[in-house]
Amino acid sequence: MEQRQPTWKKNLYQIIFEADTPAGRLFDIALLIVIVLSTIVIILESVPQLAKYAYIFDALEWVFTSLFTIEYILRVWVVKHKRRYVFSFLGIVDLLSILPTYLSLIFYGAEAFIVIRIIRLIRIFRILKLAQFIGAGHTLRSALIASRYKIIVFLLTVVMSVIISGTLMYLIEGAENGFTSIPVGLYWAISTMTTVSYGDITPSTGLGRALASFIMILGYGIIAVPTGIVSAEMFDLKAKEKLTTQRCPHCLKEGHDNDAVHCKFCGTKLNEE
Repeated sequence: MEQRQPTWKKNLYQIIFEADTPAGRLFDIALLIVIVLSTIVIILESVPQLAKYAYIFDALEWVFTSLFTIEYILRVWVVKHKRRYVFSFLGIVDLLSILPTYLSLIFYGAEAFIVIRIIRLIRIFRILKLAQFIGAGHTLRSALIASRYKIIVFLLTVVMSVIISGTLMYLIEGAENGFTSIPVGLYWAISTMTTVSYGDITPSTGLGRALASFIMILGYGIIAVPTGIVSAEMFDLKAKEKLTTQRCPHCLKEGHDNDAVHCKFCGTKLNEE
């Protein structure tokens, strides 16, 4: 028979993994602040003009690493299925947020400076921990999945338009105007259709400029299409009942209905006494 968790351990689990209680929301807000601050420190640390403050950045880095280490240990400790959490996406991100700082202690000496920098740059993955704070993430993911076939058809249409317009521009302008090959024409078509238009390659003939103008106008219309597709799906999803942040103690998945008793993914009882 499976051993029940102590009440205090269950409460700690709800604080760390869920946000339906005041304590859980406070924990998430504090964690969000620490993640943002640590990311800012990593970014500022790479600025050459701030190299004289390296000792401050190092001290702050160890403070943040200590906090994330405590958080990671607590998560592994209170979760019922530890292996499932450790090898989950968020579990791996949590580990990556602390591992580089400790690994940098192993590689020492001037000759290993590049290795240290590469390892320490992995700390930027802490920003991925922000994914757990995006309340609309489940809705957005569901909308993208529901509209995937429409988006695929749309992307195929864009690809065909790029191939046709890039090839036509290569035939119209030719190598003497910078369009030395069809791939160059495709590069120009992509940058023009996405309204980026770097300006390193521009048409010189009247027909080429007319085609470019048409592609530019087409690009503005193309930008609005995927937004409309996903927005329509999200509007339909809003009519459904609001989901909670409660996680299943077995599969660690969230997105359950307010009145749900069992997990919709694995069938485990959500509130195990």
